[in-house]
Amino acid sequence: MEEKVKISMLSQLYGKLLTEKQFEFIDDYYNNDLSLSEIAENNNITRQAVRDILKKGEKKLFEYEEKLMFMKRTLNQEKKIEKVLSELTKIQKDYSDKQIASVLESIKKELNCLV
Repeated sequence: MEEKVKISMLSQLYGKLLTEKQFEFIDDYYNNDLSLSEIAENNNITRQAVRDILKKGEKKLFEYEEKLMFMKRTLNQEKKIEKVLSELTKIQKDYSDKQIASVLESIKKELNCLV
């Protein structure tokens, strides 16, 4: 997974555990696509200060993920759900019983809500 995407996802999971400035700068940089210069200008600080705040926030995000592993578990759960959905689709195509098809469709809808 690309580093920028990973940090963006981590900020959604753990962002509220960061300082207000760390969360704001990470959100601006990774989600709103602002440059270091733009963030610095908006906050009347130097680019280096912005970079330092970003790096500290990123480090904290990776530390939280290393300890709590929410993103890893979520991604693993999504992979398993997609596999189950794929298997259900195969079963649905192979069997013509309307009751089975109805039950499988219901299960698929419930699993799709989880992905």
